[in-house]
Amino acid sequence: MTAILKIVGIAALLVGGLWAGQGLGLIMWPASSFMLAQPRWAYIGAGLMVLGALALWRAGKQR
Repeated sequence: MTAILKIVGIAALLVGGLWAGQGLGLIMWPASSFMLAQPRWAYIGAGLMVLGALALWRAGKQR
């Protein structure tokens, strides 16, 4: 269970960071993405990063 939480947490942090970066207009890739410079996606990405951090925190407590 700990390994699964770590994998999910890391994936959520990475995807959330990408989404937040695209939403803020910092990552303009891919050029055809509907998420570019859309603040809504910055908030969604930040929320996903928080969930990822919570998953990693929970995985660390289960040792």
